[in-house]
Amino acid sequence: MQIADTSIFANPEVCEDLIERGWSRRDVGRIAAFLGGAAMLAQHEAAFAQQAAKAVVGAVRIGANECWTGPLPAGAEAARAIVDQGNRYEPDNDHAKLYAAVAAVEGVPVERITAWPGSSDPLNRTTVAFASPKRGIVTGNPTYETIWRTGAWLGAKVTRVPLTADYRHDVKAMLAADPDAGLYYICSPNNPTGTITPVEDIKWLAENKPKDAILLIDEAYIHFAATPSAISLAARRDDVIVLRTFSKLFGMAGMRLGLTIGAPELLARMTRYDGKQVTENLPMTAVACGIASLTLADQIKARRAQMIAVREETLTHIAKRGLKIVPGSQANMFMVEWKDKSPKEMMEAFLAQNVQIGRSWEVYPTMSRISVGSAEDMQKFRLALDKILMA
Repeated sequence: MQIADTSIFANPEVCEDLIERGWSRRDVGRIAAFLGGAAMLAQHEAAFAQQAAKAVVGAVRIGANECWTGPLPAGAEAARAIVDQGNRYEPDNDHAKLYAAVAAVEGVPVERITAWPGSSDPLNRTTVAFASPKRGIVTGNPTYETIWRTGAWLGAKVTRVPLTADYRHDVKAMLAADPDAGLYYICSPNNPTGTITPVEDIKWLAENKPKDAILLIDEAYIHFAATPSAISLAARRDDVIVLRTFSKLFGMAGMRLGLTIGAPELLARMTRYDGKQVTENLPMTAVACGIASLTLADQIKARRAQMIAVREETLTHIAKRGLKIVPGSQANMFMVEWKDKSPKEMMEAFLAQNVQIGRSWEVYPTMSRISVGSAEDMQKFRLALDKILMA
């Protein structure tokens, strides 16, 4: 925390910029603490506590949207190999190798690529850099909540707009809800519904929002979807950022590696509070694993197909039991609506069967999010579901 406090207060230009954007001098101190880590831990405490408090050793874990298996074999081997060079901060220009691999796979300029320890850090930083008490944040509802909590904690206005009837982000309604927002956030595939917002809709918002506002597109689950990405917008526009993570399909949640794709000027605004301490000090095991995994197109496709087959089998089973689901998921999750029990009661009932399911969202109070695990995991889920419904 002290490092971040010092770096902000030692830079008058940064302080003045924050104040001009509507933050009070007291807020500047809170932002310093946030970027130092204390507040960031608080933001995630509730989500982690919900998972950890009821964690059961040996339980089926289908509550946190983790991949059911670890890194792709070549990635895991690369991570193991670089351990022997753990005495070096960066054994062999590894950051540059990662950026070159991303550029080759995604077709974006290297200078627009930055790696992070996961994608939560840059998600929070966009809130500080581009939103303020004068320029708020607009999101869908439901969606991934971190940006809500961060914005609220910092004092920025947060506007939540219901999804469309087919569970897309309603981009026209988002713009109408706050035509002068500083930050518009789209998660596609969306967490928790798994549904896609078409690139055409995202492009419309990019072209019609305020010119000085930022459009942030969270594509954490895009590898599960095999649908067009919005990354080309971030490759050529200076007001769009795309978030990516290796935590999902690549099975690297515990290794912490994520990406932002966006103009260098946007990155500069996100990192000026503490230099590039975060982006230049990544775990080399994660970097090595990421480099080796990115180009494995056939294995990525196979893992996606495996998830889809298991997901569809499970959704068919649920439908036969007379339960409703949010249709159209193209990610490793879905939402199911319970009949006569609350999500909390269902979570407890599943835990009694040694199965750990996910949480609910305020706007869908009768639904739970279920992550798609392995074929064995989901078979156990289906058996547990049948026992609970027959009880």
